[in-house]
Amino acid sequence: MTKTITFNELRRVKDALPSGSMAKIAEELGLEKETVRNYFGGHDYKDGKSCGVHIEPGPDGGLVMLDDTQILDIAMQILESQKA
Repeated sequence: MTKTITFNELRRVKDALPSGSMAKIAEELGLEKETVRNYFGGHDYKDGKSCGVHIEPGPDGGLVMLDDTQILDIAMQILESQKA
């Protein structure tokens, strides 16, 4: 499933995640932790891989087209469970 969101929105999700969330998401999806970081705007392609994130310049940090929302979906579940 694809989704478009602003870069700043994506960073706000990342910044709101509790410590250890990147590792938890990576483990759940069988990915390297750096790949999950790259999804949220990181640039470590030595240890991590690209993960279907395409950024176009624009207001609010630009638009981010996500080819797959699995990482974002799990991040949102983590944030929802924090509220409960």
